[in-house]
Amino acid sequence: MSKPLQGIRVVDFSRVLSGPFCTMLLADMGAVITKVEPPAGDETRTWGPPFAAGESAYFLSVNRNKRSIVLDLHSHADTAIAHQLAQNADVVIENFRPGTAKRLGIDYDVVKTFNQRLIYCSISGFGQEGPYKNMPGYDLVAQAMSGLMALTGDPVGEPMKAGIPVADMVTGLYATIAILAALVKRFHGDGWEGEYIDLALLDSQVSMLQSVASNFFLSGQPLQRYGNAHPNIVPYQAFPTQDGMIILTVGNDGQFSRLCEILSHPEWEKLRRFRTNQDRLAHRQEMVQLISEALAFHPSHYWLSLIESAGIPCAPVLGLSEIVATPHSRHREMVWSVEHPTVGNFNMLGNPIHFASSRLADGIQPPPRLGEHSVQVLRELGYDDPWIRKWLRNHREAVRSE
Repeated sequence: MSKPLQGIRVVDFSRVLSGPFCTMLLADMGAVITKVEPPAGDETRTWGPPFAAGESAYFLSVNRNKRSIVLDLHSHADTAIAHQLAQNADVVIENFRPGTAKRLGIDYDVVKTFNQRLIYCSISGFGQEGPYKNMPGYDLVAQAMSGLMALTGDPVGEPMKAGIPVADMVTGLYATIAILAALVKRFHGDGWEGEYIDLALLDSQVSMLQSVASNFFLSGQPLQRYGNAHPNIVPYQAFPTQDGMIILTVGNDGQFSRLCEILSHPEWEKLRRFRTNQDRLAHRQEMVQLISEALAFHPSHYWLSLIESAGIPCAPVLGLSEIVATPHSRHREMVWSVEHPTVGNFNMLGNPIHFASSRLADGIQPPPRLGEHSVQVLRELGYDDPWIRKWLRNHREAVRSE
């Protein structure tokens, strides 16, 4: 069965994470992605260890289902090839610092002159306009400046970044959403309506603070760190048991009543200071201490069985190796097995989107070697073999697979 984006052509000038994550999602859904890499390749090809057969785990993680062509955009000949790619594309995506695409001759104002229907997405640290636009943008910078780090970590410890590059990832998701929306707009229009999309890591990360920002806007009070706890709900956090950690998310007073019974303390719900969530918030420290003491008498599996049976959301705290090994993860196809020509067979995380009409894991292609598809792409653009052989001689150090 065909995938939803079958026939959509994307030229991907992006590198590192936000852009490549976006284009991988588009590729999973059937789009043809041509990844344009400089002679040195995407920077993440060198980010490691770990490496496997010279390929970095970081690069492999977000570049499946793509074709790679090496172009030196400081060369007029290669820039002309880039223009041909954009001319035949539905979407172009780049994540250079503002002004770089223009200097390279591949900015929206240039490419739209020969492709009016093009959807062009620029990703940067701070956006194409604004006082900070020329600042270099990295995930950690966005986490720090967005307020996320100030909210993350132990209340008495230092601010902490998230364990994953969340600003990069969420910007990649926003880029995917924006590109799909622009494609729908073009589909419902006259078929020739292009669009320019300006996305910033900082904006994207700030937008994820919705609930805590609302707390601030309405109360005017500075935001605090709560560690694994919740600013608005008690109990809603990680708790120690006899042999590990579990999380409890008691979202209403009915669930709290059932939890009191399970913990053999039905009297708690009758105490005025614990009757409602608002009361428990006001007495957070005492409530957390009492629950922690009660949970310490039995191991995690004992409590999880009882609490889950009572319809109270709870879970063990698992590591990645544990969650990907669960029967549920296997059933949901959250690990895909990929065969790479040099790495061999390896696993990568799957796509969480499930369409009834198509299976995204079907026909999965491994991340490309640097320049692996250069000849194929050049032939598609109409270049003959003598010209391509000459071009390859000029790029022999970069196009490693030809």
